[in-house]
Amino acid sequence: MEIRHATNPMEAKNYTTEQLRNHYLAEKLFENGALKMLYSHEDRMVVGGAIPFKKPLLLKATESLKTNYFLERREVGIINVGNQGSVTVDGERYILGKKDCLYIGMGKEDVRFESEDSDNPARFYFVSTLAHREYPTKKVAIDQAEPNRLGSIAESNERTIYKYIHSEGVQSCQLMLGMTLLEPNNMWNTMPAHIHDRRSEIYFYFDMPDNGKVFHFMGQPEETRHLVVGNEQVVVSPAWSIHSGVGTSNYSFIWAMAGENYSFTDMDFIDMNELK
Repeated sequence: MEIRHATNPMEAKNYTTEQLRNHYLAEKLFENGALKMLYSHEDRMVVGGAIPFKKPLLLKATESLKTNYFLERREVGIINVGNQGSVTVDGERYILGKKDCLYIGMGKEDVRFESEDSDNPARFYFVSTLAHREYPTKKVAIDQAEPNRLGSIAESNERTIYKYIHSEGVQSCQLMLGMTLLEPNNMWNTMPAHIHDRRSEIYFYFDMPDNGKVFHFMGQPEETRHLVVGNEQVVVSPAWSIHSGVGTSNYSFIWAMAGENYSFTDMDFIDMNELK
């Protein structure tokens, strides 16, 4: 478990490129045959990646959580971004194809990840937040999620948003999680930019070519910075920061939010003329 502490905008104004990346970017979340995690003090979110081979990978509590098992006081949302696999929750098995989602509520003790074919393994990305009550485990396949098509080719941001875990979908304590797919020849996401001072957000970029990059913009609207992000890398976005990006080609990303407000539409939009 890697630990990342919270930061404030006054500090971030003075960060070098290396410091920005060290605070806000996770470059290597996936490792063959391993389960890796990052703990962010921004709303105490945990993100992780698991690539199981011949043996299942167990979601275990680390010493830093001070709990008997991982979901003792947490909930988790999982999306498979690889080949077909399964997640077993206290003995009940759920098959996940690519871009399928599984929500697991607080209190489940035994969670394990498996690949259907170890030569073509699954790649499980997950986000966990603190929870105060149990909600039922629920799977949502990509073809069951309601698509919300936004943007236009003229603005280079034609995209489809899939909301999995939110107030009008799969219920949770505070975790909101979904996925955005950009159409070919579209590169921009979340522009015009916004912030939501009542919750932080984490972006996971994937389905990018080996030499593809996303220039992820962050920082206060009047003092923006950027990170150059590669495939299957994670950006932690504090509540005070915008979160927007443009890629060298189209890409996909998974967004997850936690904090005080549970409304997806709670966004403070920034006028383009205010960005600097």
